[in-house]
Amino acid sequence: MTPTPALFTYQQSQRIIMKTLSNLLVGIVVLLHCGFLTMEMFLWTTPFVRGIFDLTQEQAGFTASLAANMGLYNRFLAVGLLWGLLAKREGFAIKVFFLACAIVAGIYGAITVKQSISVFQALPAAFSLFLVWLEHRGYEGSKAVQN
Repeated sequence: MTPTPALFTYQQSQRIIMKTLSNLLVGIVVLLHCGFLTMEMFLWTTPFVRGIFDLTQEQAGFTASLAANMGLYNRFLAVGLLWGLLAKREGFAIKVFFLACAIVAGIYGAITVKQSISVFQALPAAFSLFLVWLEHRGYEGSKAVQN
């Protein structure tokens, strides 16, 4: 009996799994930033968002335009990460840049606004960046083996 050829080698299947996981996590970061932009641009003065940031109605009203500006930046991060997911050749560099921006923004927000921002913004972006790097490292390693 002749063995049937495997559809994918073990290494190829590992690369597919890693790419899927890293892209899934980047997608979650995109969704988080879409949520941040929605809160900051459209829901800033609602009781829900005021409770998250411990703001009075007056404080929320006074800072609404600043929050909308923050929301716009979160939109840029979300769109940039989507671009990285859709880009073929440059996708890795684009994702690294925008994930690094999200990490820096999350750390700065944790220092200046509320510590939990690091958990909801910086930590998911850092974990995503780690998986994107691992996936890229595996891809580059498999290219070197093929050559």
